[in-house]
Amino acid sequence: MKIRRVFRVLSQIIHFIYYKPQFGRISFSSYIDSPLRINGAENIYLDANVEIHYKSWLGATPSTGLTPQLIIRKGTIIGDFAHIYATHNITIEEDVLIANFVFISDNLHSFTDINTPIIRQKILQKNSVNIGAGSWIGEHVCIIGASIGKHCVIGANSVVNKDIPDYCIAVGAPAIIIKRYNFDSKQWEKTDKFGNFLSSSIQ
Repeated sequence: MKIRRVFRVLSQIIHFIYYKPQFGRISFSSYIDSPLRINGAENIYLDANVEIHYKSWLGATPSTGLTPQLIIRKGTIIGDFAHIYATHNITIEEDVLIANFVFISDNLHSFTDINTPIIRQKILQKNSVNIGAGSWIGEHVCIIGASIGKHCVIGANSVVNKDIPDYCIAVGAPAIIIKRYNFDSKQWEKTDKFGNFLSSSIQ
């Protein structure tokens, strides 16, 4: 047990020494496990106790002419094979849980010119992305140019392209709100797609 703790501390020290000069900011207590790719590390900021798991791809590059930043606040855990790419601003707040194979972007490829292959068209800047503290993002979720409030749940395989308010559960492609937390009844209750409660009792 003692040997394992020593090995872990040594591993953390080596990891920190390697990444610190590259990143805009990285905390000693944060960890990136065998990243697939990191683009624009100087524009990426990782606070304390951030975990980014196996083969994830992080990027923050000025592909649309804006100054980019990717900020991940303390205590956030990101699963395997995530792809998070900012060309302006993506902020993931404290204690967010992100499952495997999640895609988060504030940009996409333009496809307006039908005479030019999409791969050769410019990058289109979308809205900044902010994921609120304490939220949970399910597997295979895509978030593109939209923000998510605090303490939300986004169901697996959802595509989020419009903002989701605080304390909501949203699912689908495109994602729609199906439940919200009712502070009067102190329960999660069904809603219409606009987030209006359907009844005063939990379903």
